[in-house]
Amino acid sequence: MVASLTTKTIVGLEIHVQLATRTKLFCGCALEFGATPNSRTCPVCLGLPGSLPVMNRAAFDASVRFALAMNCKIATYTKWDRKSYYYPDLPKNYQISQYDLPLGYEGYCDIDGDEGQSKRIRIRRAHLEEDAGKNLHDVPGCSLVDLNRTGTPLLEIVTEPDIDCAQDAFDFCTGLQKLAVYLGVSEASMQKGQMRFEPNINVEITRGGEVFRTPIAEVKNLNSFRAVRDAIEYESKRQVQDWLADEDYVFGKASNENRGWNADKQMTEYQRSKEAAHDYRYFPDPDLMPVTTTADWVDSVRKELPESPTVRCDRLVSAFGLSQGDADLIVADRGDAELFDAAVDGDKKLAKRMTSLMLGAAKKSANDRELTVSTVLPSATSWQQLVRMVEDGVVNASAGERLLLEAMENTAGEIDFEQMAKDRNLVQVQDVGQMSAWVEQVFTENDGAVQDALSNPKKAKAAPGFLTGKVMQVSGGKADPKVVRQLIAAKIKEMQTE
Repeated sequence: MVASLTTKTIVGLEIHVQLATRTKLFCGCALEFGATPNSRTCPVCLGLPGSLPVMNRAAFDASVRFALAMNCKIATYTKWDRKSYYYPDLPKNYQISQYDLPLGYEGYCDIDGDEGQSKRIRIRRAHLEEDAGKNLHDVPGCSLVDLNRTGTPLLEIVTEPDIDCAQDAFDFCTGLQKLAVYLGVSEASMQKGQMRFEPNINVEITRGGEVFRTPIAEVKNLNSFRAVRDAIEYESKRQVQDWLADEDYVFGKASNENRGWNADKQMTEYQRSKEAAHDYRYFPDPDLMPVTTTADWVDSVRKELPESPTVRCDRLVSAFGLSQGDADLIVADRGDAELFDAAVDGDKKLAKRMTSLMLGAAKKSANDRELTVSTVLPSATSWQQLVRMVEDGVVNASAGERLLLEAMENTAGEIDFEQMAKDRNLVQVQDVGQMSAWVEQVFTENDGAVQDALSNPKKAKAAPGFLTGKVMQVSGGKADPKVVRQLIAAKIKEMQTE
């Protein structure tokens, strides 16, 4: 009888985030995606003799902000190290990185696990380093090298092996991207290669009380969340199958591997055996001073951090009764989220009306121009004025939407929506006597609908809505539909009594 197997996937992630600085990490060359190949280089990033690196303070500050947002401790002393390896896109034949003293360490990020339970992913380290260039293999018979990317500042984030399924890895990576964009430390665009993922995967196999662990496979340079999930799922199955075929395929006997992801074949492919730290011959960079930080400075950076996307989303749901989906859409852009909070100013009724306007007409208008709502109409005062006008019945919902779209088409400044409504004759009539007269007119002109409301069971529910629409038509949209519905319901009840 063959003993049954149980398996557990073990994943640790290495994530490279390109920082949104104007210049490279150790020189003044501009960062520009899509520039002419090798046009954004200088003696420093080309590693020419006699050139000396100078640290980019903005890159270090951004790294500390991101590390703090991941609940990391910040080192009081950190240094730069040379990581030596030979590759065509690394002109110095070494990369300036941080080895034993990273700037951030012992952090964590929480994700939603199974059944809505929070799951903590620990951050082992976050260190700052320079990127390599880019090898291009598009020309038959040769490879080309573009060194524009050489020296770009990267924050490398290394997790503990706390992830045990592909979906958790997917959720962690998407959450980290949102956080990077939210903090403004990176655009984190997958298409531009500004965020790359390298999962380290192996499997714990238990059979008859005996535990086996497969070698670690690091899947290199994944540039999509889907690729992360699919590569982990594939590797988990492959490693179990390889162990079943050869029980010596275990950690310590078989080599750890670097593998690549073939999206067309939906499989990983062997590249080379995985390097260990001693292979890189790390030693302190003699041309760069160590960096020291003070507790007061770190505290000042921490105090300037915005509310995290996860915390803000939870607050919008609990405080204002928003759906999870609506809260996610609002929080997706930090500017939009801050505009929302400023406009509603803690008012639950305004929050629901603001959500309807912001995620409806406004978001579509902004998306059509590849912009965000807050960049097109950034004035919280104007937003609050419009939302209150709709909520208080000064204008109806359709008129409010019309005013909003017109404002978004013509200006990005502060808008006086009350004056706009008056100029366009959109202010609702609040005179109950006038609205009663319109109701009387509609009842006289639409006897069939009135009879349906009184005596046709199949049409009794729809008829009041039809009559309300007719009153709005007669009034030119000026009647308050809420009051109109009340007047119609009262008149129908009166007629039924008679």
